Amino acid sequence: MALFSGKDIEIVPTLASIPFLEDVPRRALKAAGRDASWYSLPAGWPLFKAGEVSDSIYFVLSGSLGAFRIMPDKRSEFIGHIRAGEPVGEMAMLQGGIDNDGDGLPDDLPHKSSVYALRDSEVLQISRAGFERLTKAEPELLSAMIRVILDRLLEGSNRIRRSAPKVFALVATSPTIDIELRAKSLMASLAKLGVKAQIVGETEGDDKPSTFFDQLEANNDIVILTAAVSDTSWYRLSIRQADRIWVVGRADARPSYPLLPRDRSPARSLKLVDVVLIHHDGERKASRPTDWLDASGGARVFHWNDIDRSDCDRLARTVAGRSVGLVMSGGGARAYAHIGVIKALRELGIPIDFVGGTSMGAVIAACCAMGWSDDEIETHIRKGFVSSNPLGDWNMPVVGMVRGHRVNTRLKEHFADIDISELKLPFFAISTNLTDGSFRVHRRGRLRDVLRASISLPGILPPVVDDGEVLVDGGVLNNFPVDIMREIHRGYVIGSDVTRISKGFNAEDFINPPSFLGWIFKHGFSNAPPIAGLLMRTATLSQNYGTGHETVDHLITPDLKDVELRDWKAYDVAVEAGYAAAMAALKDSDLAATTIAKP
Repeated sequence: MALFSGKDIEIVPTLASIPFLEDVPRRALKAAGRDASWYSLPAGWPLFKAGEVSDSIYFVLSGSLGAFRIMPDKRSEFIGHIRAGEPVGEMAMLQGGIDNDGDGLPDDLPHKSSVYALRDSEVLQISRAGFERLTKAEPELLSAMIRVILDRLLEGSNRIRRSAPKVFALVATSPTIDIELRAKSLMASLAKLGVKAQIVGETEGDDKPSTFFDQLEANNDIVILTAAVSDTSWYRLSIRQADRIWVVGRADARPSYPLLPRDRSPARSLKLVDVVLIHHDGERKASRPTDWLDASGGARVFHWNDIDRSDCDRLARTVAGRSVGLVMSGGGARAYAHIGVIKALRELGIPIDFVGGTSMGAVIAACCAMGWSDDEIETHIRKGFVSSNPLGDWNMPVVGMVRGHRVNTRLKEHFADIDISELKLPFFAISTNLTDGSFRVHRRGRLRDVLRASISLPGILPPVVDDGEVLVDGGVLNNFPVDIMREIHRGYVIGSDVTRISKGFNAEDFINPPSFLGWIFKHGFSNAPPIAGLLMRTATLSQNYGTGHETVDHLITPDLKDVELRDWKAYDVAVEAGYAAAMAALKDSDLAATTIAKP
């Protein structure tokens, strides 16, 4: 880190260049300059870390910083960008100026988040004493700072704004990929969304200072940097300037290992890398998308088929923060309602760009991610779950009421050996890890294995053992995973929740119940004994209805008062309820208008 104090350079012009301080008298700026320092912060370096105390405020002069917080599971979550002209560290400084412990002295409080340079940046530090001189000269400055704090607190629940990347580096992994043409196609789709974008290649951007890129960001909604993977100054500069890197590869080729040259790019170190695979009609299969993810260190994979314009439009929505994620809760047979929701969204012209869910919600989400039509979804679900009870292979329980063979066979029949990374849409499913008491987010792996884990209701289906961990139904810990959808994309989130159960138990089933064999003798093997409903209800009892409702943009709660968890024959009733609820919730929304590219 290069440091120049106020004595080394003329600090007043630097202070005056900050829009936030433009109304402060020059004499006050000169006084504050005695307590100011100017930093050159290389990309990837920390400005400060969570837990460190500070009595200063910082202003970004050029470049871009990123704020991160540590989650309960020790993951580092990206909160958002701090761009040129914006303050940072204001909360700790202002709170630290208060006597919190009653000793008559102002206290220095620790930062609650860590801040790193996302690209080469210049930062101005002003001590608390210097900032107090500024606020005395311009009292409105303190009010403006309070507004910044309030805005950021409100934006904390709106990650679309705070975490919005503006600079994307599209890097081609093959000389046969016309990366400029790809960028122009994205730019055209962005223009239809009313998003202003600019493409910068090597000729326009090589050897430019950081202020050049700051100006690009200021004048455009999105900046697309195009480069070829190579050991050149422009490639290194473009990925160091990028908020997010999109590695563009050919689906009919194999990636090299490692795919990208070694570098100090913050986007790479923070895993802000995605893979975009180009598909051509009739291509040969040379590798799997997971190979590209492993080679690049990518977090997500997108598919771009040249004969399907909707793929380019979907990528543009993702770039612009206009993508739509659909979350589906678990709920046994009640999850059929999600099919009606999907049908309604398609009729309303609302795109579905990301999907995920828990238990049977994950199964329906997988059908959507496969790219199946409404008729195809109905055919697969009717054959797999409606025509006969999928949980009908009852046995004397050891680890489950059913053997699970019937479920395994049907999952294999309908989803074969497809990997999650090969799905048309980005997809995730949730299971519960009984080994360590946490839930697992599945974004990779063979789809049918993931679904089998997600629907393994404890006591009914035998659990799935994966790498020594015992996995059961995701509904035990996270039945409506809106939080996960918020993490994997920053667009709109639609949630379909079928958790609420109005229909109660039949108390007669639990008074002097017969033996297992007695029940079978009277009802046969086609009807599940009461313990099945008891276990299904108990498995998700810890999930409070309404969890996640406050964080979705649009909530759909189908009226399923006459459908129970085990009513596998209630397909038509549940689907119609989902369709009606989705139409009622979304028909007057502006989602279609804000997410569909205009011709």
